[in-house]
Amino acid sequence: QVQLVESGGGLVQAGGSLRLSCTASGRTFSIYTMGWFRQAPGKERQFVAGISRSGGTKYADSVKGRFTISRDNAKNTLYLQMNSLKPEDTAVYYCAATFSNLVLTTVEAYQYWGQGTQVTVSS
Repeated sequence: QVQLVESGGGLVQAGGSLRLSCTASGRTFSIYTMGWFRQAPGKERQFVAGISRSGGTKYADSVKGRFTISRDNAKNTLYLQMNSLKPEDTAVYYCAATFSNLVLTTVEAYQYWGQGTQVTVSS
C-alpha cells in the first residue's frame, strides 16, 4: 500500500504557473505508474497526465504543451508543472497510483489516491 499527499495548489492569475507535488510513503514509489487527475465542481474526475515506471508520459489534449509531469523516484515524489494556466484549469487536483505498467486514463484503473489540492485560476 502507498499513501499519497499532494501540495502546491493555490490561487493564480490566468497565464501564470504552478507546480504541484505528490509525496508518496509506504511501498516503493518506483513500482507504480502515477497519474494526475482533476475534478471541477459538478463535473466528473478526469485524467490530466500520467507517467509510467520507466518514464513514459501521456497527457490529456487540453493540457498538452502547457503541463509537464515528472517523477523523482529517489525522493518518492511526483510533480506536475502547470504553465499558461487558464480559468478552465480550476479544479481539485489529485495524484493517483496504479500497479499497471501502462499509463491508463480512467479513474477505475488507479488503486491509490491522495486527498487533493485546490487550484484556482482567476481571469
